Amino acid sequence: MGKRRQFGYVRKLPSGRFHASFVPPGGGARQNAPHTFKTKADANRWLTLVEADISRGTWMDDLSGAEAFGNYARAILRDSPKIGIRWRETCERNMRLHLVPLVDVPLRELTASRVREWHAAALRGKGGRTSISQSYRFLRMVMNTAVREGIVARNPCQVPGAGTIRVAERPVATPAQVVALVDAINPRYRTAVLIAAWCGLRRGEIAGLRVSDVDLAERTITVRKNRIELLHAPSSAHDGDPKTEAGKRTVSIPPHVIPVIRLHLDKYAGRERLFISRDGSPLRGNTLYQAFVRARKKVGMDNLMFHDLRHTGQTLAAQTGATLADLMKRLGHSSMAAARRYLHAVDGRDQEIAKALSELAAHGDVARLPKTITM
Repeated sequence: MGKRRQFGYVRKLPSGRFHASFVPPGGGARQNAPHTFKTKADANRWLTLVEADISRGTWMDDLSGAEAFGNYARAILRDSPKIGIRWRETCERNMRLHLVPLVDVPLRELTASRVREWHAAALRGKGGRTSISQSYRFLRMVMNTAVREGIVARNPCQVPGAGTIRVAERPVATPAQVVALVDAINPRYRTAVLIAAWCGLRRGEIAGLRVSDVDLAERTITVRKNRIELLHAPSSAHDGDPKTEAGKRTVSIPPHVIPVIRLHLDKYAGRERLFISRDGSPLRGNTLYQAFVRARKKVGMDNLMFHDLRHTGQTLAAQTGATLADLMKRLGHSSMAAARRYLHAVDGRDQEIAKALSELAAHGDVARLPKTITM
């Protein structure tokens, strides 16, 4: 009798041909050869090649490779703890709108040429370049996961420059323009504009602030939460943690902003939340944005986005002599490698930066701010 194989199993079929199968590494369902063999030696030779690929780490899981891209992508969105709720919503939307031609394609059939053809067709279609770029980045991420899990040998996303968005330089408001915006906006949102421009907070961070996060004695604001709102499910809005640990930070308030915050606390703040709607509910980001849109129109700054206020604060802080490490801490940047190298030099400088910002603001006539704003 011949020696029994230690890997795989060969059996003779009623037709006289031979069938080969094996159990993949780590267990799971038994996998069959893609075809039958004329001789037992051919079947054994196929199993030997599979065993060699497994030992070299180059074996591809044919069973998993037959799974449709859409099913695999949805499983990643469901299971990955690193994917934020907003990015998940964006990816799900892009799968419905832009990745439809690839949704039913088996993972092993997603070749570089197929991805290139999809990308070219998508750019010729009605989708915006930003959405196409987001879709490509998601596709690339999914296929990177498939490579790590041994489902495909190589990521087929090889289109040069795809996934990169070339954003035009953001506009920077002058201190005087910030004053004009504050004067033009609804009084209950003036403090939000000032915190964005002079403290560098994001809109979601502003909406998530609590009264207890403001320390007027120490002249600081502490970012602990970020207000998260989904485009297609506004009722699901909630306070979540910032994307990174760097987002949790305490920022010194420039002295010229303190009187305005004090007035806001007296007249517009809620019992717990710093910013609330007229009915007392948490402030919606879109409500703040629409108020800002009306204000910028009044002062002829239609090209300025609310997030540009944060960019303005970063640029003006740099003009005071703030270092890269200073800016990373003040704005909650997520480049933790750089933060670990430089953050030790920042802690004692934040009050100095805040004071310098007020001195810079004085040149833009911002020193009059508390006197002209009637809360």
